[in-house]
Amino acid sequence: MADSVYVFWLFGIFVALLAIVGFYCILITSNLIRTLIGMEIVTKAVTFLIILVGRSTGNTGLAQSFAITLIVVEVVVIVVASGVVISVFRRNGSIDVNLFRNLKG
Repeated sequence: MADSVYVFWLFGIFVALLAIVGFYCILITSNLIRTLIGMEIVTKAVTFLIILVGRSTGNTGLAQSFAITLIVVEVVVIVVASGVVISVFRRNGSIDVNLFRNLKG
């Protein structure tokens, strides 16, 4: 029992650190590709959190179905965001966010 609690807390700390790294990557960088990577890291942290909560409550089947749904939604969001980044790069020749702050329209 004590070993299970230790693994629970260790996994919880890992999820928290993963989320912090993802949010740091999203908020600090000015590169759109790094922002997408940060979004990917945050969604992986949320997926791990869903699995952790499902294991701790005993609803592993429900947690697995939520995790699979989240993975599918994550793939769709990343594909659409990647398309937007590619379109921005083709139009402007750069993916630096600081160059787009002064756009009008």
